[in-house]
Amino acid sequence: MYSLITFFQEIDIKEKIKNAPDKGYEIGVFIGTMLPFIVLVIIAYSIYYYNKKKNQ
Repeated sequence: MYSLITFFQEIDIKEKIKNAPDKGYEIGVFIGTMLPFIVLVIIAYSIYYYNKKKNQ
């Protein structure tokens, strides 16, 4: 399972930044790389909080 996730997330960020036309593109690449992780963390915390509150 982990190797499957790694396969889909295999993005050469250094290559994208090296070929970036300006600093705005570099920031966009960074945000675009971190955004899926942040969204998953928020979803996981929401589910945890909902279930914790439901059990109390």
